[in-house]
Amino acid sequence: MLFLFLLFLLSVPPATLSLNQEGLYLQSLKHSLDDPDAALSAWNESDDTPCKWPGVTCDAGSNSVSSLDLSNTNLAGPFPSLLCRLPNLTSISFFNNSMNSTIPSDLSTCSNLQHLDLSQNLLTGALPRTLADLPNLVYLDLTGNNFSGHIPDTFGRFQKLEVLSLVYNLLDGTIPAFLGNISTLKMLNLSYNPFFPGGIPPELGNLTNLEVLWLTDCNLVGEIPDSLGRLKKLKDLDLAVNELHGSIPRSLTGLTSVFQIELYNNSLSGSFPPGMSNLTALRLIDASMNDLSGPIPDELCRLPLESLNLYENRFEGSLPESIADSPGLYELRLFRNQLTGELPRNLGRHSPLKWLDISNNQFSGELPASLCEKGALEELLVIYNQFSGPLPESLGECQSLTRVRVGYNRFSGEVPAGFWGLPHVYLLELIENSFSGQIAKTIAGASNLSLLIVSRNNFSGPIPEEIGWLENLVGFLGNDNNLSGSLPESIVNLELLGNLDLHNNQLSGELPSGIKSWKKLNELNLANNEFSGKIPEMIGSLSVLNYLDLSKNRFSGKIPTGLQNLKLNQLNLSYNQLSGELPPMFAKQMYENSFLGNPGLCGDLEGLCDGKGEAKNKGYIWLLRTIFVLAALVFIVGMVWFYMKYRSFKQAKRAIDKSKWTLMSFHKLGFSEHEILDCLDEDNLIGSGSSGKVYKVVLTNGEVVAVKRLWGGVKKECESGEVEKGHVRDNVFDAEVDTLGKIRHKNIVKLWCCCTTRDCKLLVYEYMPNGSLGDLLHSSKSGLLDWPTRYKIALDAAEGLSYLHHDCVPAIVHRDVKSNNILLDGEFGARVSDFGLAKVIDSTGKGPKSMSVIAGSCGYIAPEYAYTLRVNEKSDIYSFGVVILELVTGRLPVDPEFGEKDLVKWVCTTLDQKGVDHVIDAKLDSCYKEEIYKLLNIGLLCTSPLPINRPAMRRVVKLLQEVGPETQSKTIKKDGKLSPYYYEDASDHGSVA
Repeated sequence: MLFLFLLFLLSVPPATLSLNQEGLYLQSLKHSLDDPDAALSAWNESDDTPCKWPGVTCDAGSNSVSSLDLSNTNLAGPFPSLLCRLPNLTSISFFNNSMNSTIPSDLSTCSNLQHLDLSQNLLTGALPRTLADLPNLVYLDLTGNNFSGHIPDTFGRFQKLEVLSLVYNLLDGTIPAFLGNISTLKMLNLSYNPFFPGGIPPELGNLTNLEVLWLTDCNLVGEIPDSLGRLKKLKDLDLAVNELHGSIPRSLTGLTSVFQIELYNNSLSGSFPPGMSNLTALRLIDASMNDLSGPIPDELCRLPLESLNLYENRFEGSLPESIADSPGLYELRLFRNQLTGELPRNLGRHSPLKWLDISNNQFSGELPASLCEKGALEELLVIYNQFSGPLPESLGECQSLTRVRVGYNRFSGEVPAGFWGLPHVYLLELIENSFSGQIAKTIAGASNLSLLIVSRNNFSGPIPEEIGWLENLVGFLGNDNNLSGSLPESIVNLELLGNLDLHNNQLSGELPSGIKSWKKLNELNLANNEFSGKIPEMIGSLSVLNYLDLSKNRFSGKIPTGLQNLKLNQLNLSYNQLSGELPPMFAKQMYENSFLGNPGLCGDLEGLCDGKGEAKNKGYIWLLRTIFVLAALVFIVGMVWFYMKYRSFKQAKRAIDKSKWTLMSFHKLGFSEHEILDCLDEDNLIGSGSSGKVYKVVLTNGEVVAVKRLWGGVKKECESGEVEKGHVRDNVFDAEVDTLGKIRHKNIVKLWCCCTTRDCKLLVYEYMPNGSLGDLLHSSKSGLLDWPTRYKIALDAAEGLSYLHHDCVPAIVHRDVKSNNILLDGEFGARVSDFGLAKVIDSTGKGPKSMSVIAGSCGYIAPEYAYTLRVNEKSDIYSFGVVILELVTGRLPVDPEFGEKDLVKWVCTTLDQKGVDHVIDAKLDSCYKEEIYKLLNIGLLCTSPLPINRPAMRRVVKLLQEVGPETQSKTIKKDGKLSPYYYEDASDHGSVA
C-alpha cells in the first residue's frame, strides 16, 4: 500500500503539488472556459499562490483571493459556480466577454460577495431568484445580456444593494412596485427592455437614497407620479423614449439635488411647472420631442444651465434674456418650436456656448455678436427663421466653428472675409438669403470644407482661383447668383468633387481642361450661363456622372461620342449651338427633350435637322419597310398556327388531371384553377429554385399573377445559399399558407389562393414586375435603384416586418429575411415574401423558442443563432440590417472579395481602416450623403452582435421615417429635381460622418 502511495506521488507533477487550493480552483476555472486570446496563459500551475496572476487580487492580510476581474478578455463558456468555493471572494467581474448559458442558482453560496459585474455577455434565461439571498451584495450589473421573463419578486428582499442595472435585456412584464422596498438603492437602471406597457410605480418614491433613476425606453405609459418628488438625493432622472403623457408634475421642482433631467421623446403636454428656480443644481434638461407649450420660463433660464434641449415642442414667445446669464451654458437646442423675437444680445458672452440650434422658429433681428466670445462655438444652426442684417464680423474670427447653417433667412450684406476661410468648418450653408459681394480669396484657408452651399443669393464676381485649394470639397452649390467670369483652372484639382451646381449665373469662357480628374463627380449643372467652346470629350470618362445639364449656353461643335459611355439619369444639352450627327445611343425617346434648340444638330429624334436629304432616301426607306412588313406577317401567321396546335395538345394532356385539383382561396378571385393550370408552360417560367419553379401567368381578364409550383422532397444542405437541413416541401407549403393566408398588409406579398393535388402544390401570388431586390441590386440593372428608391424599399420592407413582429397576434418571425425575398412592384414598392421558414412566436410571452436546426440564408444569419438556436424577432432585425447594408454598399452579403468575412464584418473593418466613403456604393448620388450615412447607421445598429442592442422593428421604422421626411417632403425642390442637402431639421443625430 505504501508503495502505491509513493508511486502516486511520483506520478503527480511537482508544480501541481506546490499550488494552493484556491489556485487549484482557479485552474479548474481556466480549463472550463474557452480562451481564444490566451488571456489566462500567465496563470501558471508552478506558482505557490494565484495572487500574482493577471486579474486576481488577494487580501494583504490573509493572502486569500478577494477579487477576480477578467473584464475584456474574450472568454467564453458557462458561468463558473466553483468560484463560490473561494471563501473570501468579494468581487467578480466578467464585463464584456462571451459568457453564455444561465447564472447557476447556487451562486447564492457566495456569501461574502459584494460586487458582481456580468454585463455585456451572452447570458440567457430568467434572472435567478436566489440572487437576493446574497446577504452582502452591494453592486449588481447584468447589462447587455439576453435575460428574459419577469423581474423576480425576490428582488424586493435585497438587504444592502446600492446598484441594480438590468439595461439592454429581454425582460418583460411591467416594472414591479416591490423594487421600492430596496431602501438602500442609490442607482436603479432598467432602460432598454421590452417591458409590457405600464406606469412608473409610485412606490419608487420610497427610494429616498436613490441618486440615479434610468427608465429609458421601458414602454412606460401614463403620467409621471408625484411621488418621484420625494427623491431628494436624486441627481440624474431619465424617463426618455416612452409614451408618458400629462404635464410635468410640480413635485419635480423639489428635486434640489438633481443635475440632469431627461424627458425627451414622450407625449408630455402643458408648460413647465412653476418653481423651476428651486432646481439650483440643474445643469442639463432635455424635454425635446414632446408636446410642451407656452413660453420658456424665465426662472428656468436663470438656472446655471449647461445644456438646454427643448426642440420639437410648441413653445412660443421670445427667448428670455436671462438665458444669456447662464455661466456654463454650452448647448442650446430649441429647433422646431414657435419662438419669436430677437435673440438675447449677450448670448454667448458669459458662457462657453458650443452648440446652438434654433432652426425652424420665427426669430428675427440680427445675430448677437457675442455668440463666439468664449471661442468655443462649433455648430451654428439657424436655418428657417427671419434673421436679417449682416453676419457679425466676430464670427469671421470664430476658429472653433465646424458646422454653419444660416440658410433660409433674410441676411444681407457682404460675408466677413474671415468667415470664408474658417479652418475647421466642413459645412458652410448660406442658401436663400440676400448676401452680396464676392466669394473671398480667404476661402483658401478653409482646408476642412466639404460642402459649400451659397445658392440663391446675390453673390457676384469671379469664382476665386483659391477654390481649387480645398482638397476636401465634395459639393459646391452656387446656383442662382450673379457669378461671372470663367471657371478657375484650379477647380480641376478637386478630386473629391461629387456635385458642381452653378446654373443660373453669368459664367463664361470654355470649360477648363483636365476635368477627367473629377472621378467622383455625380452631378454637373452649368445650365443658363454663357459658357462657350466645345463640350470636352473628357466628360465621357467621368464614370459615376449621372446628371449632366449644360443647356442654355453657347457650346458649339459636335456632341462627344464618349458621353454614350455614361449612365445618365438626366441629360440636357438643349439651346446651345451644337452641330453634326447625334450619337446613335441618344436617338431614344427618353432623350427627346435633351437636344432642342440646336439648329445644326441632326439625328433620328423629332425636331432635329431641317429635313435635307430626306427625299433622297424616301424610296429606299419605303422598300425596306415593305419587305419588313411582309416578313413580319409570315412570321406571325406561322407562330399563331404553331401556338394553336401546341395549346390543343396541352389541353388534351391536362384534361384528365384538372378534376384532381383542390382550390383554397384567400381573396375574392376572378379566375379558376383551370386557367392557372393552362398557363404552367416553360414559356412562362420566370424563376427556378430548390423548392420548385415560378411562372408568370397572364389571365384572360388582363391581370397578371405569379405561380410558385412546389413538389415533394428534401432540401439539400446549403442549396441556393440556404442552410436548413431536412426541410420538407410540405412544411414550406404549410408555413406559407398558414402565414400569408391570414395576413393583410400593403408590404407583405398577397397570396391569392393555393391549388393542391397529390404530387404537386401551387401558390398563386400577386405578380411583382420588377422582381426581387437582390436580383436587381446585384445585376447590371442596379442603376435603376437610385437613392430615393433604395430608401423607399428599406422603409417598405421595415413596415412589413414591423407588422409581422408587432401587429400579428401571435407575432411572426420570418427567419429568412434577405434581399431575394423582398419583391418590387411596378413603382418599386417593396413586399416581403417567401414565408416558407416563418415561425409563430410563443403566445404565452415566455420568450423565444429553440429550433432544432439553423434556418436562414448564408450571410444573413444572426451570430447568436448559431449557438443558441433561439428564434425571436432580433434574428429578423439582424437579417434586415444586412439588407440595409446591401442597399448602402451595393455589395453581396457574402463575397469572395471579403475573404472569411461577411458583409457586416467587411463594413465594420472598412469603416475603421479607410473611412465611410469606401463603404458607400459609388453608383449613389453623393448629394444624398447625409441620408446615406444615417441609413448606414441604422444598418449597423440592426446588425449589432448583441441582440439586445438591436432596436425593435417598430423602432427601426421610426428611425427610417426620421430619415425619410428630410429626403422627401422636407426637401427643397429646385428645377424639377430634389436637392437633398437642405433639411428643415438641423439636427443630425447619430451620423457616422
